[in-house]
Amino acid sequence: MMLEVRKLTSHYGRIQALKGIDVIIEEGELVALVGANGAGKTTLLRTVSGVQPASAGAIWFDGRDITRMAADKRVAAGIAQVPEGRQVFGPLSVEDNLRLGAYRRKGENPAGDLERIYTLFPILKEKRNQAAGTLSGGQQQMLAIGRALMSHPRLLLLDEPSMGLAPLLVAEIFKTIQELKKLGTTIFLIEQNATAALSVADRGYVLETGAVVLADSGKALLTNEQVKQAYLGM
Repeated sequence: MMLEVRKLTSHYGRIQALKGIDVIIEEGELVALVGANGAGKTTLLRTVSGVQPASAGAIWFDGRDITRMAADKRVAAGIAQVPEGRQVFGPLSVEDNLRLGAYRRKGENPAGDLERIYTLFPILKEKRNQAAGTLSGGQQQMLAIGRALMSHPRLLLLDEPSMGLAPLLVAEIFKTIQELKKLGTTIFLIEQNATAALSVADRGYVLETGAVVLADSGKALLTNEQVKQAYLGM
């Protein structure tokens, strides 16, 4: 078991954002979490990565209880998050952004990892000396994913990678996600584009107002009438 979330709750002041969430992710799986805006998807990801504190429940990663572990320690343990909205360091070059992803790996030469990222995203090599803030939205998303991969994650958390992108770029990003899975990366994907997410997912969860209401294979959720009406526009 790579990740196990048990009865997880989290609050913003008096507002309960997560209400007893149970999620499991096996090593090598691509698991999607879908739901409407405000359902708690990003809060769950932030709680797993340690940015948002848990109020109750537990988070286990690779057999260790990390519920109270600091966010930077979770990165060192092998969890990397690609945040909603990309959040690249705009004034810094593309290559400097990537190198920052390997910050915790002090003393190591990231040259080989840079080449792997450039192979995955050739446009980033072409623009490696350019300020990250001048890239297009799609290129910034590639950079954000590449930056996370530089930390050698065992679990990659992707928060709304298709947000604000044109359809062609969305297809390219999802193609990359599938390629990462083939390379053995375990992925937890948060995505409002339910059709795209469930199409590539081994399994999926549906979140409503802070609670999991459905869990099944990605294929089964795509054909579930409740999911089709609520999230797939069918």
